[in-house]
Amino acid sequence: MAHPLIAPSILSADFTRLADEAAAVTGADWLHVDVMDNHFVPNLTLGLPVVKSLLQVTDIPMDCHLMIENPERWAPPYAEAGAHNVTFHAEATDNPVAVARDIRAAGAKAGLSVKPGTPIDPYLEILREFDTLLIMSVEPGFGGQKFIPEVLPKVGIARRLVDSGELKVLVEIDGGINEDTIAAAAEAGVDCFVAGSAVYSAEDPAEAVRSLRDRAAAASKHLF
Repeated sequence: MAHPLIAPSILSADFTRLADEAAAVTGADWLHVDVMDNHFVPNLTLGLPVVKSLLQVTDIPMDCHLMIENPERWAPPYAEAGAHNVTFHAEATDNPVAVARDIRAAGAKAGLSVKPGTPIDPYLEILREFDTLLIMSVEPGFGGQKFIPEVLPKVGIARRLVDSGELKVLVEIDGGINEDTIAAAAEAGVDCFVAGSAVYSAEDPAEAVRSLRDRAAAASKHLF
């Protein structure tokens, strides 16, 4: 029996106190790190040096979401550094399988992410090469955006394939997840929920993690 995974996004944390902010989410399952290059998305955040520093100060498994061009070159070093899961975008490469294999060979789980407007049907055949499918429920690039419920049918497609044994991916969602939206995502079949402002704007981030997990568990048909 599995419980819903909650992955606080440090995109919503105080960048001047990242070690403290990582410590503030005790009990989180993963720590979600958004890497943006100002090319693939119109924003610039942080990169490998900050991830390496964070890995020194937290035991929470690092979930690196690379919203970058050229993941062939840049993704494997995150795995080599010690990230638990390294996700890149389907839209950013012509050879996602090769990137996934390089990430796995470097010691991390490999994740494939799709933007809200990107269908997952063309990628279903290759998902056997991946450990995680990250479905974006906002346009990638900025935190604090409103949840797009129209992406949930994609979750349903993946959930059915996993439940039937055809796929083994963990289904993750990122964007606008909070106390009001997490139940719908859980009901659709999500396993792992990225939450930024819902956690880091709370008075007690660790309690916010617990509350979100409880709410997801109550709404989920496939997790207990």
